[in-house]
Amino acid sequence: MDDSFALNKANWNERAALHAASPDYQIQLFIASPAHLSEVVRFDLPRLGDIRGLRGVHLQCHIGTDTLSLARLGAQMSGLDFSSASLEQAHKLASACGEHITFVEASVYDAAKVLGTQSFDLVYTGIGALNWLPQINDWARNVAALLKPGGRLFLREAHPVLMTLDEDCQHALQITQPYFEHSEPMVWDDENTYVVTDTTLKATITHEWNHGLGEIITALLHYGMRLTALEEHTSLPWEALPGQMSLGEDGEWRLDNQPERLPLSYTLQAVKVG
Repeated sequence: MDDSFALNKANWNERAALHAASPDYQIQLFIASPAHLSEVVRFDLPRLGDIRGLRGVHLQCHIGTDTLSLARLGAQMSGLDFSSASLEQAHKLASACGEHITFVEASVYDAAKVLGTQSFDLVYTGIGALNWLPQINDWARNVAALLKPGGRLFLREAHPVLMTLDEDCQHALQITQPYFEHSEPMVWDDENTYVVTDTTLKATITHEWNHGLGEIITALLHYGMRLTALEEHTSLPWEALPGQMSLGEDGEWRLDNQPERLPLSYTLQAVKVG
């Protein structure tokens, strides 16, 4: 597991500056417009509700665009990530936008230890995060530990069924990867990241894991969380299946052919009992 984290951290440290410079992350728009929110957060505005005054933490916050968006909605935000380069960009963005956000460098598995137990009203995790974690149980344990009694987890993530599909197959939905959590990672070797950039990566090897919906929910229940909402979506914020999807005006990608065949992402909410 340590080797996997080291490989992934090197990869994300390289991605950070490229993502901050890419128009896809809209950094200049954030700076120019105090009301601007990330497309990921805007998608879930009807589900988030009023978060003004809540103390929140964004786990696996990357360069902080979603974290900043939640702060602009009135939450007192912190962000946690294992990539020092990502947090450097997050600090720059928050400072340029005049927002006071605390960013902490640590693994999600150490989140409760470094941030304090029962410290938050809201734990937020954005899309494209859980697949970098080998064990969902340790994630759920930290989520529950971070929350005050009655505090809420808000999670939007790529659907685990989507994660089983061969993204290189452009004529069909073909399952090639595990649905359930597996000790051995899915190993990828890719010199490119997912934003518009002319630069290739040197740290090309990454390790990922899938986690079934049942595994995620069961882990949360085990640590004293109560599921309050689960909504599956026919869209997600990136072209996960090239050649089979189209981009909508809302910044979300959807299948061109019979989109009801496949859940692409989901939003899950749970409350800490106590």
